[in-house]
Amino acid sequence: MQTTLDQLRAALDDVDHRFVALLAERNGLVGQVARLKRDARSPFVRDAAREQSIVDRARRLAQEQGLDPDHVERLFRLVLDHSVKLQREYLATRADDADEPDYGVGYQGGEGAFSHIAARRHFQSRGQPTFTGYPSFRAMLEALRDGEIRFAILPLENSIAGSIHEAYDLLLQHDVHLVGEELQPVEHCLVGLEVLPLHRIRRVLSHPVALAQCQRFLGRLENCHVESYVDTALAVLKVKDDQDPSQAAIASDEAARIHGLPVLERGIADSKENFTRMVVVSREPRVVPKDVPAKTSVVLSLSHRPGALAEITSALAKRGLNLTKIESRPAVDRPFEYVFYVDFEGNVDELAVSSALDEVRAASSFLRVLGCYRAAAR
Repeated sequence: MQTTLDQLRAALDDVDHRFVALLAERNGLVGQVARLKRDARSPFVRDAAREQSIVDRARRLAQEQGLDPDHVERLFRLVLDHSVKLQREYLATRADDADEPDYGVGYQGGEGAFSHIAARRHFQSRGQPTFTGYPSFRAMLEALRDGEIRFAILPLENSIAGSIHEAYDLLLQHDVHLVGEELQPVEHCLVGLEVLPLHRIRRVLSHPVALAQCQRFLGRLENCHVESYVDTALAVLKVKDDQDPSQAAIASDEAARIHGLPVLERGIADSKENFTRMVVVSREPRVVPKDVPAKTSVVLSLSHRPGALAEITSALAKRGLNLTKIESRPAVDRPFEYVFYVDFEGNVDELAVSSALDEVRAASSFLRVLGCYRAAAR
């Protein structure tokens, strides 16, 4: 009997299923390797010689099977890079998360909010966390303080809208530590109750920042009222609850999927290069292995004298430490005085960083290390 196309496709589906299952099995073994390295306090993740031997063996096996060795090598390089990433993430958090699968992670907003998406991605390989949405940043950090959750994810800046000042102010008000970082891609979508022409939309709801980032698109909607809402994902929930086809929300496609609503238009932001930098916050600091690319964040106040800020930046520059962010905020109860939030690349356990911090502390009237954490890769 001749094999049909459907039978061949079913056979390919079976191979694909086994291929993914093997990748999952390999990731499980990588996790065991990371655990052993953690217990042995090994500072290194990458073993170049070991990786090359794996690639060489894969090329030999490819030739024996009549496959293109270059193609197989590219596949294995991707797998090895992902394995290194998993180990670094595991070691950067000391794997405590995987040891306690019922830990909680907080985010602001509803299911499908960009903070929720970033939180899931950050913790996806670290046990089985429970994610909880909160109505505000303050409520989330208070829940962290009270032990209701173990981590919180807090957006600090957007590549288009700039810094989120409330988040910076709350970091200074709470005794917390930064232990991670995520760069969350933001793609705004128009989500409606049902598929219908855009000219029938009469009201659009979303968070004010999302609305501001979609001005050109919104300007093309005739006779349409734009209304601020507390959160992008919760705006989708309101559209669903109100059952009004003329109403739509600007949110993620994930929020649309969660609530079972159609996406009417994708990529509606004025700029396609839209990212939000978020930090993972904990009650306790974490130790970042020296083999993991790290970033350090501090908050400080300066004395009123000429060149004080230049001394801070010079302390970093002369040690080759890359300054990635500096943000000033008004000091509470001190009119026309400011605190500065400073981010730079480097690990607090490195001599260059510790000596720079000593110099910065001497030049400052106040300094607090907010955290040292694995730097996110874009």
